[in-house]
Amino acid sequence: MGYPQTPSVPMNMESISKARPDNNGDAIVGSYSAWLEKHPSALDSFEQITSMAHGKKMVVFLDYDGTLSPIVDDPDRAFMTDAMRSVVREVGKRFPTAIVSGRSRDKVFEFVKLNNLYYAGSHGMDISTPSGSLKYGNHKHQTRAIDEKGNDVVNFRPAQEFLPKIQELKKVLQEITINVKGAMVEDNKFCISVHFRHVNEEVVGILKEMVESTMESYEGFRISEGKKVMEIRPTIDWDKGRALQYLLDILGFDNSSDALPIYIGDDITDEDAFKMIKRIGKGFSVVVSSAPKETKASYSLRDPTEVMAFLVRLGKWKGSI
Repeated sequence: MGYPQTPSVPMNMESISKARPDNNGDAIVGSYSAWLEKHPSALDSFEQITSMAHGKKMVVFLDYDGTLSPIVDDPDRAFMTDAMRSVVREVGKRFPTAIVSGRSRDKVFEFVKLNNLYYAGSHGMDISTPSGSLKYGNHKHQTRAIDEKGNDVVNFRPAQEFLPKIQELKKVLQEITINVKGAMVEDNKFCISVHFRHVNEEVVGILKEMVESTMESYEGFRISEGKKVMEIRPTIDWDKGRALQYLLDILGFDNSSDALPIYIGDDITDEDAFKMIKRIGKGFSVVVSSAPKETKASYSLRDPTEVMAFLVRLGKWKGSI
């Protein structure tokens, strides 16, 4: 099968929740256990998921940070393990598979380094595929191009006209945060991330006020907050959910009753994809979280280790049917 050995993953999520400490080191039992009843482990529910998927065409969508790689202090060093890369490569051989990330498309490709996947960067605002969507065939943001390897591609970039303003905004944010120790402004092409993981807690509020005050001068943008990061992106009718729908259309599955998308992600922006799966009425949404939180996902996994274990089982299941 080509799969690496993966760590043993406890299948009894109740026992895991009993051992989970809070910020004070005390074990939390009730809240996570109750949350799991609403969002059961995708590992524990694997047979249920695959029984519903039998005879269907599954399409796999994966977030990157916090899903395929751990959340790390330095966003430039959010490397996935070789074992995870091997597993994702095998999954990509068995199912149409896409990475949908808030990172720029080029950057997330440099992390993943797999050619047998589809990539959607900038929270789905930068998609490049061998063939475009018929539904968006006359859309001004779907254009044909030749990539750096000389291949014909179709780019879909619904925030293209915002690019000059985003570049201007990046410079302004770099200037106002230059004296905030630990702050980092990341250019993700069609969106900007202001990281504050290394900023002193007493200064975080001031940093947020500085960014919010700056953004008051820029119409057409919105701010959302992720894990120790402020995400700034154009206010357009496009998100990871719309990207999922676009990619399903490219693959010929948009109106297919046989297609079953499965989306795995940990970020607040992944909630748009979870909502889309509920809207289209088919597929599986899986949130990656080790703590209870508000989510539209139907299932859960605790961390990238469990994501890898789930993907291994998914690939082996496909190879056995």
